[in-house]
Amino acid sequence: MGRSSGLVLRDTGVMLLVGVFLGTTLALLAGRTASTLLFGLKPYDLATLAFAFLLVAVVSLLASWLPARKASRLDPVTALRSE
Repeated sequence: MGRSSGLVLRDTGVMLLVGVFLGTTLALLAGRTASTLLFGLKPYDLATLAFAFLLVAVVSLLASWLPARKASRLDPVTALRSE
């Protein structure tokens, strides 16, 4: 993995952590509100939250790593000349 790929993945990781924190907070608030309206709904299901976090993390890292890997293999001079 090149230096530029690492920079892209680091930025993706920061955005992922911010998004997971905000998303988890909103999901817990929404679950708490929904549990007052729906009978038998658990507002805090740790397994579901953990699975959602894992799924979002894998998808976001793959979505940033694959293009970053492809871009890091290009010669910058060739890429600029093709423009």
